[in-house]
Amino acid sequence: MRMVSNLKMGESVMMSSAGARAAIPSITALENDFPAAMLSEAGTKESWRKEVHRPATSTHKWWAKRLGTVFRGIIASATTAVGEDAESAYSAPTDLSGMVVLDPFSGSGVTGVEAAKLGARPVCFDINPVATLVQRQALQQWDIQALATAFGQVERECRREVDRVHKTEDGRTVLYYFWVATVPCPDCDDTIRLFSSTVFSKNAYPKRVPEAQIVCPLCLDIQEKRYDFEFARCANGHTITPQGAVVRSMATCQNGHTNKVMAALKDSLPGYEMYAKMVVDARGRKTYEPITEWDRALYEECEDLLDKLPPSSVLPSGGLASGNNTNQAIKWNFKQWINFFNARQLYSLSLIATAIRDLPGRTPEREALCALFSGTLEFNNRFTSFKGEGTGAVRHMFSHHILKPERTPLEAHPWGTPYSSGSFSTLLKSRLHRAHEYKMNPADLVPEGGEIQRITGISSPLAAQLCQDWPSFTEGEGPTAYIATRNSASTDLPNGSVDLVVTDPPYMDNVHYAELADFFHAWLRAMHPFDGYPSDDTTRQRGEVQNADPAEFGKAIESVWSECGRVLKPGGMLAFTFHQARIAGWVRVIESLDQAGFCVTAVQPVKGEMTTSVVKSGSREPSNLDSIVVCRRKVDGAENPHNSLEEALATASRELVLLQKAGVEVGPGDVRSVVRGSLLAYLASASADLDKIVDDVDRYATAAIQDLFG
Repeated sequence: MRMVSNLKMGESVMMSSAGARAAIPSITALENDFPAAMLSEAGTKESWRKEVHRPATSTHKWWAKRLGTVFRGIIASATTAVGEDAESAYSAPTDLSGMVVLDPFSGSGVTGVEAAKLGARPVCFDINPVATLVQRQALQQWDIQALATAFGQVERECRREVDRVHKTEDGRTVLYYFWVATVPCPDCDDTIRLFSSTVFSKNAYPKRVPEAQIVCPLCLDIQEKRYDFEFARCANGHTITPQGAVVRSMATCQNGHTNKVMAALKDSLPGYEMYAKMVVDARGRKTYEPITEWDRALYEECEDLLDKLPPSSVLPSGGLASGNNTNQAIKWNFKQWINFFNARQLYSLSLIATAIRDLPGRTPEREALCALFSGTLEFNNRFTSFKGEGTGAVRHMFSHHILKPERTPLEAHPWGTPYSSGSFSTLLKSRLHRAHEYKMNPADLVPEGGEIQRITGISSPLAAQLCQDWPSFTEGEGPTAYIATRNSASTDLPNGSVDLVVTDPPYMDNVHYAELADFFHAWLRAMHPFDGYPSDDTTRQRGEVQNADPAEFGKAIESVWSECGRVLKPGGMLAFTFHQARIAGWVRVIESLDQAGFCVTAVQPVKGEMTTSVVKSGSREPSNLDSIVVCRRKVDGAENPHNSLEEALATASRELVLLQKAGVEVGPGDVRSVVRGSLLAYLASASADLDKIVDDVDRYATAAIQDLFG
């Protein structure tokens, strides 16, 4: 990784003050001459290892974490006049001191981090407090020695006991317990173990390493066989074949009765049975072993210890409300968040959480450990599974954007060992330590020598004083960031106080983050990670923009755009990334901008979160790109740059072709999305009724796809 000289304070300084004109050129490189190809190449490199290239925003799960390279490029291009070199502005030390950059949908804090690295003063709002917690970790600095001291205090309080309840009879550490869900057969007294396969562990590259572990579904004897075995006999003489009792949604008992798993559940949670464990000895040698009476007795002891925890102990509270992302769990009768954990998990996690809660003071280091614990929950619950050998062992619960019950859950050691995956101790290093190093000396991906290189020295360290209201923010000295949990449709920002708004708004789809964030909130609400963290039953709030209903989505997002228009300085700019498989989403977002007093001055295609991302799926046409929608206020005299529909189409097609020629992957879904945005933006400026011309717009989009792909 190349090093460059330290940031030269005073270079490219742009000063502004509330009420003054924004420090945004009248025509910017973001609107013309945007370096989309370079940013797409850098973004592609980042997208595969975000936690390595942007660790400050990776301390905790958030669901639509954008590419820091792209957002750095947006800010750098928005502050660079057309005709100047935006790529150089992106790749060089730049100081935007005095500029206020607002993100009204801040999520994991990518905008705030990139703005702060460029010397600007970020304002980060999100309606969800879990997102606020993630943003705060991204921007505030920790005293690494104080963090180690606090971690050591938690360790002394609980580690010995957590280790004890994850031991074998001879004192070796159990890394993982393997469980299987069970249901009663509706037609007889048999209990069905919900194995879909009797192979419960194999290598990530099975043809290279064919050894696998199999389980007898009748007696739970385990043995080693090839991953592609066809027939085996267990120690008790039972015949084992690869197929388990479950085929898709149907389960068959030993007596031959076949029923839907859901019908067998009725109104009860599934039962659970341990059938194997992975053990590690002092030399790091791992073995698979069957469950013994010792293991069962130890688990029963944990059930008793859980019941005897003091009432003040931290445990998850609250229930699941019906929603797109919670309904599948509710159908399996997971109706309370406490149901997501077994007794040993609850007992162990409660010991850790209570020790963190009871640390003295509301320090940044205590808050960081709260976030670390919350992140650990993602890998320690009944909805996780085993990924196999040769890779990170634990498949976290959010590998799907729904709460999908797991028929063969994996129970990991929550404190962990050097051989663990997704544990409290291992995530300390991979998340907090890595984030701290990055914040002290941020690295960026820049073009050099024909390749994208990772360099340091072009960004300011991340060490902001965090404020929770506008007066404190304006009075703060040195690097400051205003981070708050609030509805961005109503803020305390004065009129004309913001130079630039950069964001990634929620899409009009079925991934509702609050429904998923409540999983973490169920614990955090009792831990109080920072002053003002809410103790409400849920993080769901009135005013959430994310909504699958077009009318409700449009109404909510228009309110936020209107507030952005109020707080922007004259000449200020709003830019956001957007990708929507449904044209109704594009119609509503363009219509809401128009009604809020904004005019779209450019739509720039650029590399998105990840090729065919789950968040952006919902279309059969593959997608790789986002659209950067660039807007200015009509009251400032802004106009759409096109004079006709054909001209808008030609511009969109030209930008896509330039990306394609530069080697950026462009799919049919990208063409359709970019063309929709560009044409609808022009039509809105011409006062067209967007709902009446959607079919015409899509015909243009289909023709553009045919022109590009033949």
